[in-house]
Amino acid sequence: MSRKITLDFLKTEAASGTALALAAALAIFLANSPWATSYFSVIKHPLTFQVGDFEITKPVLKWIKDGLMTIFFFVVGLEIKYEILRGELSNPRKLALPVLGALGGMVVPAAVYLAFNMGPGGAVEGWPAPVATDIAFALAALAIAGPRLPLSLRTFLLTLAIADDLGAVVLIATLFTERIDLVALAGAGVVLALMALAGRWRGAPYALFGVLAFLVWAFTLESGVNPSIAGVAAAMTIPIEPRRPGESGMLKQMMHALHPYVAYGVMPIFAFAAAGFSFGDLSADNLLSPVAIGIAAGLFIGKQIGVFGASVLAIRLGIARRPSDSTWVEIYGCALLCGVGFTMSLFIGALAFDAENPTAQSAVRLGVIGGSLLSAAVGMAVLAWRQRQRDQLAATEAGAQG
Repeated sequence: MSRKITLDFLKTEAASGTALALAAALAIFLANSPWATSYFSVIKHPLTFQVGDFEITKPVLKWIKDGLMTIFFFVVGLEIKYEILRGELSNPRKLALPVLGALGGMVVPAAVYLAFNMGPGGAVEGWPAPVATDIAFALAALAIAGPRLPLSLRTFLLTLAIADDLGAVVLIATLFTERIDLVALAGAGVVLALMALAGRWRGAPYALFGVLAFLVWAFTLESGVNPSIAGVAAAMTIPIEPRRPGESGMLKQMMHALHPYVAYGVMPIFAFAAAGFSFGDLSADNLLSPVAIGIAAGLFIGKQIGVFGASVLAIRLGIARRPSDSTWVEIYGCALLCGVGFTMSLFIGALAFDAENPTAQSAVRLGVIGGSLLSAAVGMAVLAWRQRQRDQLAATEAGAQG
């Protein structure tokens, strides 16, 4: 059953990478077209959300980050909980390699970024931007470049990316909370407790969890804590056990129901709103800024060194085992694909810098897109080369047997 869940997840994630790429390309095109004014006016247009005395006004882009992306993090939370209790993260031997790889893939990119930003003109606050991996883009690149490579490689990359997302959530919770309204935070805690209790009620309607999750989001938004944390926290209360024999649990049902909407809706919408930047705003200073270079180098250089280095070390020390039927070159190709930060890096990078600082925001977009594209191109080239080698070997063996 776990293998089927993994295959279904991989299929959706890989296919959604195309939608993400198209959304980002369209955003960049519009931002540099005669319709640029309309594009930027739409994503900056203020919208007001009001329920009774509760009223908040934010621009469209901010609502996408604080609203739609909370649904994304809710699904991420469901996936993390499932993997911990039923999937790859439940096996300590299988868990060691992707988790250590993810850890190396967070520490080294941050160090590379800081190496470019510790001096004059640098901005050390942007170091979390290159630590993330975009699951959809990375899996899509692997599916295109190596469709017949071992499934173990896809599972390794998927599990590593999920562990990476968990680390990103922790960073968001600890680094990007400017103020805390303790009363609102306590309200979120109370509603989370109610969700946990509802999870013990076998006949609890799905709508009840939806209403309670919305209240957790609203309280968290008011508290000053990044709402992405509300999504993950609410997901942890969803019961995994089936209500009746022969049925799948609520958690698995929600994963299947929500994941396509997130993969083909929420994430492309975020990419469309967050990736657009005007080439006219770019200058030599922007192109060569420590922020842009630090993020691009962190994703392309830091990720491959961190992920591959930690993986080699873990396998050589006997802490973990190499994915079955895989080679070191193929693991290295996957390490390169971990440098495709895109959606998560754009999200974290936008949080790291003042939204009213267009220079910094443009540098983030430039660094993320440049580093992600370079990582994807080189990673796909390595894996495509290995795919051709495997195909040639298979053809030779088939000819010898014939």
